[in-house]
Amino acid sequence: MDFNMKKLASDAGIFFTRAVQFTEEKFGQAEKTELDAHFENLLARADSTKNWTEKILRQTEVLLQPNPSARVEEFLYEKLDRKVPSRVTNGELLAQYMAEAASELGPATPYGKTLIKVSEAEKLLGAAERDFIHTASISFLTPLRNFLEGDWKTIAKERRLLQNRRLDLDACKARLKKAKAAEAKATLWNDEVDKAEQELRVAQTEFDRQAEVTRLLLEGISSTHVNHLRCLHEFIKSQTIYYAQGYRHMLDLQKQLGSFQRKPGWGGWQGQGDGITSSSLLCFSLCAASSQGAIFPGTFVGTTEPASPPLSSTSPTTAAATMPVVPTVAGLSPPGEAALCLEEVAPPASGTRKARVLYDYEAADSSELALLADELITVYSLPGMDPDWLIGERGNKKGKVPVTYLELLS
Repeated sequence: MDFNMKKLASDAGIFFTRAVQFTEEKFGQAEKTELDAHFENLLARADSTKNWTEKILRQTEVLLQPNPSARVEEFLYEKLDRKVPSRVTNGELLAQYMAEAASELGPATPYGKTLIKVSEAEKLLGAAERDFIHTASISFLTPLRNFLEGDWKTIAKERRLLQNRRLDLDACKARLKKAKAAEAKATLWNDEVDKAEQELRVAQTEFDRQAEVTRLLLEGISSTHVNHLRCLHEFIKSQTIYYAQGYRHMLDLQKQLGSFQRKPGWGGWQGQGDGITSSSLLCFSLCAASSQGAIFPGTFVGTTEPASPPLSSTSPTTAAATMPVVPTVAGLSPPGEAALCLEEVAPPASGTRKARVLYDYEAADSSELALLADELITVYSLPGMDPDWLIGERGNKKGKVPVTYLELLS
């Protein structure tokens, strides 16, 4: 007990001496040992690394889990060293709602079937998101947390110890200075000066040793940067895989929905005979007439705004088989009656335009022209053609191309 009291008194004295030295330095009443420029640069670099690592870690957590309540819950589970319960992603929850809606509204209806297909795609997206979050947490967030909770805490501890050693050193310098000044006035014996010099040598040794330890830890920040760089590459790789999976799932969904729209009973010109009014037939006939130049010569059939590709290669022959008979307007024959012979097709004098291909397209048969994204082709319309298709030419090759895959240029 007596030993502990002595140690407590000694520690209190050291703390008081350091506090006095620190206060006098702040007021400019005491000298301060300055670190070399290289050491100061290492300190600044370490502080910058710590600050930016914290910001990147927090924002990545927000990216992976936007819900702040869920982040707090995960933090508490982590601190309690308990496994975080599995949580349904937003995509999976949306898929569940769509599937339930399809079941209640009628899974055999066009809307119900579409809801089912979209719910399947959203479920795949949710699963891909879950895998991305899991991979990113392990390969990126965990190393950043380990640095902040491990290496950085060690560096901070050694820096505090170095600060204390510096305060002790400067306090010893101040005592030696006062002892020499008193000796000059013959008020102290030489043993007091010798004692102050001995304390200064000890303090200088401890300071130099602690400075070397701290320097080695600070120089290890370079290795931390290398490790974080490797983790960053892993994060980008997992993010790339996630977005590629999402892109592939949505392309497959578009392809399925596009094939649905070409089936009887799914609207449009294919099969929905009871939903076609006389005004719709008249509009279609006028479009066919305009493509022949009977109303507006040179008018181009199709839109200039690119739409998302249906990714369907349904043959125009099948589409023509389900197309209703259109009444003749101004002597026009119903579209689809004349067979398209590509060898005899000639571009109209005033109806050709350039178009940029938006997506790759694989020809379904010999009457269609295969397309590659970003290439330029010449396109034009023929009398009686389906307005969703154009004739495309590339060199000596010619064939039908879907309008939704093109961006028509001026």
